[in-house]
Amino acid sequence: MLNRAIVEGTALAVLALSVLFVWVRERRKARPESDGGYTTREEIEFEIGRIQSEVYRWLTTTNHRDIGLLYIFFGTAAGLWGGVDAMMLRTELLTPPADIWTPETYNALFTTHGLTMLIFFVLPVFFGIGNYVLPLLIGADDMAFPRVNAIGFWLLPPALIMVRMGLMIQVLGQILNLVLPADAIRFFLTMREVSIGWTLYAPLSVQQPNPQIDLLLLGLHLSGIATTVGAINFITTIVYERGEGVTWANLDIFSWNMLVTSGIALFAFPLLGSALVMLLLDRNLATTFFATEGGGAILWQHLFWFWGHPEVYILFLPATGLMSLILPKFVGRKLFGYQFIVYSTLGLGVLSFGVWAHHMFTTSADPRVKLSFMAVSIAIAVPSAIKVFNWITTMWEGNIRLTAPFILCAGGIGTFIIGGVTGVFLAVIPIDILYHGTYYVVGHFHLIVVGIIPFLMIAASYYWYPLITGRWYDTRMARFQALLIVFGSFVTFMTLLVIGGLGLPRRQAIYPPEYQFAQQIATVGGYIIGLSALLWLYNMLVSYWRGTPVSTTDPWGLKATSQFTREWQWFEQHMMDKYDMEPTEPETTRRSYAPEAEPTGLAGGVGTVAETVSRNAWMAAVGGFVGTVLMSGGLITAILIGVLDPVSFSEIAELVGLPSSPAIGAALFLVGGTVTWPLLFLAFSDYLPGRLLFETGLVFATLISSGFAIAFYTGQSGLAFVGYLTFVLVSHWAYGIGLTVTFQYLKSDESLRTRTDGGG
Repeated sequence: MLNRAIVEGTALAVLALSVLFVWVRERRKARPESDGGYTTREEIEFEIGRIQSEVYRWLTTTNHRDIGLLYIFFGTAAGLWGGVDAMMLRTELLTPPADIWTPETYNALFTTHGLTMLIFFVLPVFFGIGNYVLPLLIGADDMAFPRVNAIGFWLLPPALIMVRMGLMIQVLGQILNLVLPADAIRFFLTMREVSIGWTLYAPLSVQQPNPQIDLLLLGLHLSGIATTVGAINFITTIVYERGEGVTWANLDIFSWNMLVTSGIALFAFPLLGSALVMLLLDRNLATTFFATEGGGAILWQHLFWFWGHPEVYILFLPATGLMSLILPKFVGRKLFGYQFIVYSTLGLGVLSFGVWAHHMFTTSADPRVKLSFMAVSIAIAVPSAIKVFNWITTMWEGNIRLTAPFILCAGGIGTFIIGGVTGVFLAVIPIDILYHGTYYVVGHFHLIVVGIIPFLMIAASYYWYPLITGRWYDTRMARFQALLIVFGSFVTFMTLLVIGGLGLPRRQAIYPPEYQFAQQIATVGGYIIGLSALLWLYNMLVSYWRGTPVSTTDPWGLKATSQFTREWQWFEQHMMDKYDMEPTEPETTRRSYAPEAEPTGLAGGVGTVAETVSRNAWMAAVGGFVGTVLMSGGLITAILIGVLDPVSFSEIAELVGLPSSPAIGAALFLVGGTVTWPLLFLAFSDYLPGRLLFETGLVFATLISSGFAIAFYTGQSGLAFVGYLTFVLVSHWAYGIGLTVTFQYLKSDESLRTRTDGGG
C-alpha cells in the first residue's frame, strides 16, 4: 500500500511549485530586459520593499475587488486540494481490490474531498465573484461593510487549516520520524485525517477517538461564521447600496440570485454551527444530544440535512445567476422571461428548506412524514425547469458565438438537465430506497456539482478576465479546455449513473471485478476533468503576463445588442481614465457571416488542398517515426523494470487478424505511430491548445496516452501501477515532442527552400 500522506503531500507540493514557477517565469519574461551590469544593493532593497508593501496591502485591504480576488484565489487553491483527493479516489477505483490505498485511507479521502469542495471551494469562489462584480452591477461604491467583508474572508484560511490539519501533521510526523524516536512524536503519529464520511454521521463521529475530528468540527464552525458574515454583507449591500436607477424591477439576475443565496445561508449556517457545537459537547463533555439515551443519532441527520440540502442551493443558485447573466451575451438576445426566473429563484429559496428528509428515506422516520417530503422534493423541480426552459428559449434563433463561455453555458445546461431529471427519480421513496446506497446517487449529484456549478465559475472567469486583468486569455486553449471538461464530466458521471443503476454500492474501496472496466472509464473521465482544470489554471496564469492587452472599451461587442451592462460601463470609464481611450461604438448593422474572399473554384481548391495535405502528411509521418522511436525507449525501459508486460502488444496483432505475437504487435504499433497518430494530430491540431506547436503536441500526446494506459493495462497494482502510468505518460510526451519538433523542422526547411527558389 502507498503512503497517502507522502503521496498527497508530494502532489500538492509539486502543484504549488509548478504554479509558482510558471508565475515567476512569465513575470520575468514580461519585465523589460536590463541593459547590462550588476544588480545594485539599492535595487535589491527597492524590490524587497515593494514586495513588503504588496504583502501589507493584500493583508489589510478592504476594497471589494481585492477581497473578491482573495476569495477566488483561496477557493481555487482549496478546489485543487480537493481535486487531488478526487484523483486519488479514482486511482484506487481502477482495480477491484484496495491495492493502492487502504479502505480507511479511501474513507478519509472521500471525507476530506467532500468537505473541502462543498465548503471551501464552491462557496468562496462564488462569494469572490460576487464581491468583485456585484457592487459594479448595482452601481455601489463598495460592499456595505468593507471591514466586515475582510474579516469574513480571513476567517476561512484558518478554518481550512483546522479541517485539513490531519494531513499536515501526518506529513510532519513522517519527516520527524526520520530523526526522532516514535515515543517523542507520538502525537504526530496518532493524528490522522478524518475517515467517518463527509456527513459526519453519529454515533461514529461521537465515538471515534481521532482528535482531528475535534479540530475539523471547530474549523467547520469557523467557516460557518465566515459564511454568515458574508451573507449579511451581501443582503445589506443589495438592499441599501444600489445606485440611482437600479430598482427591484431592473436588478440584474446575478444580484437576485446572490440575494436569495445569502438569505438561505443566513438561516442554514447558524443551525449547522449549533449542531457542530452539540457534537463537540457529546465528544468531549459526555452530553447525550446524539446518544441513544438522549436525542438519538437520527437527530444529527435531521440537523445536518436541514443545513445540507439548502447548502446545495447555496452552491447552485449563484451558478444559475451567472448562466442567466452570461448566456444572453453570446446569443445576441436578452434573457427570456426575466420575471419568471426571479420568481423561480425565490421559490427555490423557500422550498429548499422543505426537502431535507428525502436524504433520510431509508431511515425509520414516519412514512406519512416521508410522503410529504417526497411531494415537496418533486415540486422543487418545477422552478428549476422554468430556468432551463427560459435558457433554451433565450438561445432560440439567437446569433450564437461559439466562445468558451458559451460552450460552458451550453454544457452546463446539458449536465443540469440530466442531473436534475435523475434527482426527480430519487425523490420518489421506492426508487430512492433501491438506489440510495449506489453510485446512481454519486452520478446524479456530481452532474450538478461538477457540471453546471464549476462550468459557470470557469465561464465567468473567461467572461470577466478582460475586465479584471485588462488582457485577453488564449481563446483557442479556452475553447479546448471548455470542451474537455464537458466531455470528461459526461464520461465520468454518466458511467457512474449506469453502474449505480446496476446496483453497485458507493463509498466502497472494494467492488466486484465485473465493474472494473466501467470504473476505469469513469477514472479516465476524471483524469480528463483534472487535466482541463490544469489547462484553465495555466491559461489564467500565463495570460496575465503574456495575454494580448485589451484595446477596446467593449471587448465582447455588447453594445451592438444593447447588453452593455454596468460592470462594463465601469470598465469603459476605467479604460478612458487610465489609457485615454475613446469609447467603442458598434457598427450600425452587423452581418452574422461575412466571407473574407471568394472561392477560387472547385478544381483549383481541390488541387491546392490535395497538395497541402500530401505535403503535410509525409512530413508528419517522418515526425511520427521519430516520435515512435523516442517513445520506444521509455516503453522498453518500462518492460525491463517489469511495469509493462510485452505480451500485451500481441493483442494488436490479434485485433487485425494476424498471429498473436509481441513482435508483430510491436511492428504494427510502430506503423500506427508513424501513420495513424500523425494524421490524427494533423486533423485536430487546430482545435488543440498551445501557442507553440510542441505545446500542442504535448497536449495531443497526453490525450492519446489515456487510451494506451487502458489498452495495455495488465493488472499492475501498487508501485508497479504508479510506475506503469508514469512511463506511459513520459513516453507519450517524448512521442509528442519528437513528432512536432521534426514536423516543424521539415516545414520550416521547406519554406526556406521555397523562398530561396523564388528569390533565385
